[in-house]
Amino acid sequence: MSIDLNHTIVHARDKQAEAEFFGHILGLKVGAPWGPFVPVEADNGVTFDFMDSTEVQGQHYAFLVTDEEFDQIFARIKEAGITYWADPAHRKPGEINHHYGGRGVYFDSPNGHNLEAITSPYA
Repeated sequence: MSIDLNHTIVHARDKQAEAEFFGHILGLKVGAPWGPFVPVEADNGVTFDFMDSTEVQGQHYAFLVTDEEFDQIFARIKEAGITYWADPAHRKPGEINHHYGGRGVYFDSPNGHNLEAITSPYA
């Protein structure tokens, strides 16, 4: 039996705006609203289903990307003037990391979700 993550619900104060942010920065398509959700689908079929909520507790989402995708994501982060860090605790601003022979960057979404793009999975 294979167990795969299919979807996760992401709480946001404005589901459409948060979905658009994820889609734009990560280069993913924002889907049509479905019930109370606005979906953004990753290339592996997992959907991030954004839902309006008055209480949003920031979560961490890490995305494994190719070097080319990292370059594109990082360019969009810098172009948008988004603060970024080399670490999840946000102690190294304006830097990226080079863990496990790859590159990684952390940045926050407008709703305080801690996002990470990495080119090499952690051991």
